Amino acid sequence: MTESARIPSNLRPFLIMEIVGKSTNAMSPAEIGRAVGLGKQTTHRLCATLQEEGFLVRDESGKGLRPGRRARMMATGIIHSSSAHIQRHQILSNLASSIGETINYVVPEDRGMAYHDRVETNWAFRIQLPIGTHVPFHCTASGKAYLASIPRAERKRLVNVMDLKAYTEGTITDPEKLLAELAQIAKQGFALDHQEFIEGMVAIGVPVVDSQGRYCASVAFHGPIQRVSVTDALAMTPVIQAASKQLTDTLFSA
Repeated sequence: MTESARIPSNLRPFLIMEIVGKSTNAMSPAEIGRAVGLGKQTTHRLCATLQEEGFLVRDESGKGLRPGRRARMMATGIIHSSSAHIQRHQILSNLASSIGETINYVVPEDRGMAYHDRVETNWAFRIQLPIGTHVPFHCTASGKAYLASIPRAERKRLVNVMDLKAYTEGTITDPEKLLAELAQIAKQGFALDHQEFIEGMVAIGVPVVDSQGRYCASVAFHGPIQRVSVTDALAMTPVIQAASKQLTDTLFSA
């Protein structure tokens, strides 16, 4: 009996999604087949179906496969449907109380960074970015934290094909300058948005990683520059990083 025959047919798509989800790089169907233990024809057929249904997508090279929008939404939904999302919201609430500004939990999607959870500040003067809002990758703290988490070669390819639209005078629109900043963000572990997306808004974004250190979301705060200076924002970074660690421990504990 072949290895493929020992794997129940209804389990095979889940094993493919599991192995692709664990990989830090896009995988070819041949690599997936070897990792899962499936034959070439079976793997290609299942991968083609998963692509058609939006669970897998081709990477920029066109040769590798990575999780698609439906896979990411399913993963987010599984976390949200568990009690972990209640604990997540409590961590965000505690962080909002500690720093006195709006806190966001932001996840990368095809259209940009998506706000999946937030706790509003009690200040009457605040910037409205409700749950469900999509914001750009290149000029937001949460988006830059995500871009900085991508391996360097893939990050460069992505930045070079992105529309680096200028939203304000502070938006970085030169790919090389953005890549240099992303390299610094990867070293320091947080990203700053100094009026790059919205005039008068400052923000700090910190990556939230899983138990294996892989990026899954950004936790960020934003506030008006009239109330929060860049110095104030940078001083809040250790508190946000501590909350990020709590989120990792809560969402990905055994």
